[in-house]
Amino acid sequence: MDRVVEMEQIVEKMGLENATPDVDYTDKSVAVPDINRPALQLTGFFDHFDSERVQIIGHVENTYLEKLDKECREKRIKKLLSYKIPGIIYTRGQKPDEKMVVEATKAGVPVFVSQKPTSELTAEIIRWLNVELAPRISIHGVLVDVFGVGVLITGESGIGKSEAALELIKRGHRLVSDDVVEIRKVSDITLVGTAPEITRHFIELRGIGIVDVKTLYGVQCVRETQNIDLVITLEEWDRERDYDRLGMDERYTEFLGNKVVCHQIPIRPGRNLSIIVETAAVNHRQKQMGYNAAEALYKRVQENLSK
Repeated sequence: MDRVVEMEQIVEKMGLENATPDVDYTDKSVAVPDINRPALQLTGFFDHFDSERVQIIGHVENTYLEKLDKECREKRIKKLLSYKIPGIIYTRGQKPDEKMVVEATKAGVPVFVSQKPTSELTAEIIRWLNVELAPRISIHGVLVDVFGVGVLITGESGIGKSEAALELIKRGHRLVSDDVVEIRKVSDITLVGTAPEITRHFIELRGIGIVDVKTLYGVQCVRETQNIDLVITLEEWDRERDYDRLGMDERYTEFLGNKVVCHQIPIRPGRNLSIIVETAAVNHRQKQMGYNAAEALYKRVQENLSK
């Protein structure tokens, strides 16, 4: 089922003033993460009109309407409002034309006013809609912010994901989600993880029960969302398996068509998972900044052999 954002949510999130109080917009919704500035439509050109989008009327569009003669202005407004528009927003605190308010009320199209500049409001709405309408999945795992790197810890149930997350929290890092992580694809290179509302800020520890991280350790130890930069998969140690010991070649896992660097960490008694996760996060940042320790070692060995 396609996701939609209710017009009520947009009004609340963007702090919009309602210029048409008699219009019920509770049934209005948006399914497209974009907006439209109806400049061409106000000139009379309605071919390929994106009427399903929120319409933004900035200073240019409003000035153009004011310069039209009364008959032409009324004709263009009626034509614009004949489409099923989810809502019209005037920016810069501009007051909508009286005719616009009257005709919009008749057509059942809500009109709002924002005090923000056009470009700022446009960018903010598009960014927010892209996140809200992004394709998403839910997976079993733990998401933590480690030195600014979003680390998704996965593995079989009971292997120690939550315990590792709790140790990281005690070391000053931040929890995003435990047990269930909602992953949203906001672009072809960016995945954003968050927690379901019902389990947000809680961790389940076997033998203890539910722990409220926000209450126990403070608001500095939690965050609402985080980009997923690295995946660490915990698994039982297999003596027969050949594990990567150099890290020359990156391994990836895929979510919603996006690839994310993935490390498989074997679990044995005595291994400090929190230290391993911290090291993996820092090493990942180091690679992004252009330094690869494995390549540096390989180069050093080659130079030594050549001598």
